[in-house]
Amino acid sequence: MHKSKKFLLEHLKNDVYCRLGVSKIAGVGVFALRDIAKGIYPLKTWMSDKELDIDLSELKKLPASVRKHVEMFCFYDDDKVSIPVCGMNTMNMAIYLNHSKTPNLKFKRSGNLVALCDIKKNEELTIDYDKSFGEKHIFD
Repeated sequence: MHKSKKFLLEHLKNDVYCRLGVSKIAGVGVFALRDIAKGIYPLKTWMSDKELDIDLSELKKLPASVRKHVEMFCFYDDDKVSIPVCGMNTMNMAIYLNHSKTPNLKFKRSGNLVALCDIKKNEELTIDYDKSFGEKHIFD
């Protein structure tokens, strides 16, 4: 068996835990495909998590619909927006994690998400936005 095929099959067997679905919390959410034990990293990816900072003045030169998409899914502040180096046509499922004050995932210092408790199949995975991003989030 080709090394790449073997590696991919191992990844599918050992590292794939999540799917997207309709959330009762808000819009789209991330759900467990199978039971996830406490301490597991359920959103391991081969995709780079590196980002490039783009000045907001440069962002204004893009089509309005693209700007809105970037603003919705990328971290930004008063001066810049951080956009994944892989672009916006490749997705990290973690951007669909919804907020909860009783989350079942948290970010480690490495940037990886770890299960805080056992998570049952079909349960929605959540993070606490306030703790994860260091600011208060208010939802209507």
